[in-house]
Amino acid sequence: MTVTTPPSDPPAPRSRITRADLLFGVAVLFAYVAATALATGLDSLKPDMMMVVAERALGGHLDSPALKGGVDTVDLGGRYYLALGPLQLLPYLPFAAVPALQGIGRYVACLLFGIPAAWLSLPLARAFGAKGADAFWIAAFTAFGSLLFYVSVVGDMYYLAHAEAFLALTVFLLEWSGRRRPVVMGAMLAVSFLARPTTLVAAAPFGVALLWRQRHELRAALRSALAFGLPIAGSIAVYCWFNWVRFGSPLESGYSISYISQPSLVDRRAIGLFSIRQVPENLRLALLALPGTMDNFPFFVPSRWGMSMLLVSPALLTSAWAGFRDRTAQLLWIAAALVAVPVFLYYGGGFVQYGFRYSLDFTPFLVALMAIGSRRWVGWPERLLVVASIGSVYFGVLWGIAWHA
Repeated sequence: MTVTTPPSDPPAPRSRITRADLLFGVAVLFAYVAATALATGLDSLKPDMMMVVAERALGGHLDSPALKGGVDTVDLGGRYYLALGPLQLLPYLPFAAVPALQGIGRYVACLLFGIPAAWLSLPLARAFGAKGADAFWIAAFTAFGSLLFYVSVVGDMYYLAHAEAFLALTVFLLEWSGRRRPVVMGAMLAVSFLARPTTLVAAAPFGVALLWRQRHELRAALRSALAFGLPIAGSIAVYCWFNWVRFGSPLESGYSISYISQPSLVDRRAIGLFSIRQVPENLRLALLALPGTMDNFPFFVPSRWGMSMLLVSPALLTSAWAGFRDRTAQLLWIAAALVAVPVFLYYGGGFVQYGFRYSLDFTPFLVALMAIGSRRWVGWPERLLVVASIGSVYFGVLWGIAWHA
């Protein structure tokens, strides 16, 4: 087998859409809508806590007495707030305005971000070097074998943030592989931050790489820095304002003072919202945790606390095929590692979940690495890992739907 080194600057995505591309798009649409239809058919479709907040927000308030006793709610002198971010609230607002849509709003909101993210997985694979059938295999993994599928169809206010951030990071990576307009990349990282603040650290390596290319043109570098940094600074300002109007401090997200019912989570948070002492348990969940067993079919029971991402989506292993010699691969590995740092320092772990859902914060970078490494694919071993990932995540979707119902 001949091994070739992928280019440092991957080619821009092609614009021509083939019949196979359309079939992939239709498959994504059908699978996501069908799974969501199954979930809504088994759900009582009562408005969740975020819909309660959204309805109040339309009237100019962010608190609600209906939140009392709910998980991740904050009691400030008898006023109850929900400790979730602004970008989880925003998509709920149109549905909150129509009472008949309040029950289904969270499902539609997740789909509106999840489906485009899945569609863009094919151009993302091609943009970072995957060719022919390999690009479709990587896109199929992303759309159906990663936890993007799970968080997009189960209909959960926590999962919505993952779908939002995944879409924003995918667009960011497509822009990086193509025109590299600083303002577009900065805007996408700003959106990702408002959904999942942990993803903000990806701005550091990409920002440095962007400016390094213009190091001999001071004015151009300054313009790029402003265009890249201003949207991010604006998103930080919005996030701090959202915290201040609810909790009286721009640095208080609410998670350190919110109500949680699980004793083990109470004990872990007492160690510190972010702490090096959280790392061993998070690493166990992300890499080593196994499902439980039972005597009858299907014989395995997913743990609500999490399972190894390599067991749930084993095709992620093929990201290692990219190596570390190529400059683009280096940049992607650094970004993935930096985003993983706050993820593994955080106390929560992701409960309730299938797999390790916080890994979605850095999965787009791993998908791009899979595409770079596809030049080294043998063929059937990698495709077998993709098939195993799809089977695992489909099982997880069915389990998640049943559990939420």
